[in-house]
Amino acid sequence: MLKEQASIEKLRWIMSQLRDPITGCPWDLKQDFASITSHTLEEAYEVVDAIEQGDFVELEKELGDLLFQVIFYSQLGQEQQYFDFDSVIAAICEKLIRRHPHVFAQANFHSDAEIKANWENEKILERQQKSQREMANTTDKQNLSLLADIPKNLPALSQAAKIQKRCAHVGFDWHNINDVFAKIEEEVQEVKDELEAKSLNKKALAEELGDLMFAVVNLCRHAKEDPETLLRHANKKFTKRFHGVEAQVHQSGKSFTEHDLAELENYWQQVKNQERKAS
Repeated sequence: MLKEQASIEKLRWIMSQLRDPITGCPWDLKQDFASITSHTLEEAYEVVDAIEQGDFVELEKELGDLLFQVIFYSQLGQEQQYFDFDSVIAAICEKLIRRHPHVFAQANFHSDAEIKANWENEKILERQQKSQREMANTTDKQNLSLLADIPKNLPALSQAAKIQKRCAHVGFDWHNINDVFAKIEEEVQEVKDELEAKSLNKKALAEELGDLMFAVVNLCRHAKEDPETLLRHANKKFTKRFHGVEAQVHQSGKSFTEHDLAELENYWQQVKNQERKAS
């Protein structure tokens, strides 16, 4: 029956066959939690890429690949008696119901801000409970860092935004976006100072550049935009425009190195003008 119907149970059956100690796939059998994390990240990015491309045929496939990662981890958890797929599902169902009391209980929130505040408060409680499990010898919640469980493998822009969001929830944040601009201007000046110093200190320059990027992430957050998404879109826009420049270089019959910067900038402006006309 499992072989004939497409369902989550069929996918779990396939996974169990792949991990069968006698008849399973050699590659799948040698994997562990750590070895498949890179594949999980790759599959997540491929889902995002399909969405950004508007390719819903591909998105269907990529979502299947990402779901398979969850099935794989669940199989490993079951084999090692940590958890299984059913307990994973039970955990997310419990969490979603608890985090949405305005939907599944009688709580009344009157704005998006109140909903978000409740969501963050629930996450704080979850972090405290997690830390207390890991630190069974202490009940002093004052020692529990708000930032302790932010994943270290997040892309740097997303990690910066999450750090800032956590701090903002307890009031450690600029309240006026003009203050954020002032901070960016301050960081720009510090970068300039390092570049103009008589003796270039690369370590100090790198630190100031990092501070500047962190401040720009803060601006994105205050503007209610995701910095990782913004930079991905900027990369995509630049790549598309550069392809237009490459086409004009090719049409000119000369190589890139035979053009000066003014000529290349002129090509760039022509590409931008064409975009404006097309829109």
